[in-house]
Formats: sequence, structure tokens, C-alpha cells
Amino acid sequence: MAKRSSRSGRTQAPALTDASPCPCGLPASYGECCGRFHTGAHAAPTAELLMRSRYSAFVAHDTAYLLRTWHPATRPRHLELDPGMHWTSLEILETTDGSPFHSSGTVTFRVRFRHHGKRGAMHERSRFERQDGAWVYVDGTFLE
Repeated sequence: MAKRSSRSGRTQAPALTDASPCPCGLPASYGECCGRFHTGAHAAPTAELLMRSRYSAFVAHDTAYLLRTWHPATRPRHLELDPGMHWTSLEILETTDGSPFHSSGTVTFRVRFRHHGKRGAMHERSRFERQDGAWVYVDGTFLE
């Protein structure tokens, strides 16, 4: 099993293998869950699965995937991830639309993290749209 942290577009990150538990929290291995989206072998069929795969990309520091799944109108030119940020859990709180039959959707979630050793949490409602048939992240609103 190849370590995925050596792929270009990544900064220092935990090594994930196909057999690793998926960081997104679903009961599947990384290779069967978000890893298949990260490699480009499959596209996320729902807004929630795209959200989960983007969270896993933050865990893996996979900036190439994050940029590829960001709406062109809101995507930054470059993305540099803070090596002191360690994402520790994802909790999906609500989804609205975002199924294979919708053209847009929202996912409300909470993530927990450690930043340079200090614990924190972030609560966000993210908007997603289909762009050329694939789900992409548009933007998000911080809550609480």
C-alpha cells in the first residue's frame, strides 16, 4: 500500500494508506472512502460526500484536491495549509439537498482541531453546486 502523503500538492501531513481508517468518520478504509475521490478515480456523488472528502483532504494536506473541488468563481489561486493545524474530527449536523438529483446543496458541520497544541472547533454551513456534472465547494458561513 502506497503512502499518499508523497503526492505533489501536499505539505507535511499524516501518512494515509488505502487501509487507514478514513479521517471523515465513515466506517470504511481511506482507500474505499475518500481516497478514491482524492486519486480522481471517482467523483463524490453527493454534496455531503464531497464535504467529507474535502475534510479528509485537509487532514492529508492535499491542496491539489482542495483546489480541484473548489468552484472556479471562489477558488483561491494558491492554497497554503498551516502545518501546525491538525484536524481531529468531523461531525455532519445537517444536509439540505445535495443528492445526485440536485444542482446545489448545503452541509452544516462541526470540526475539531488542534492548532499548535491548542484545541478548538469550527462550525460552518458550506454551499455546494454542480459544475460540469461534479460537485464543488462554493463558500461557507461560520456559525456560532
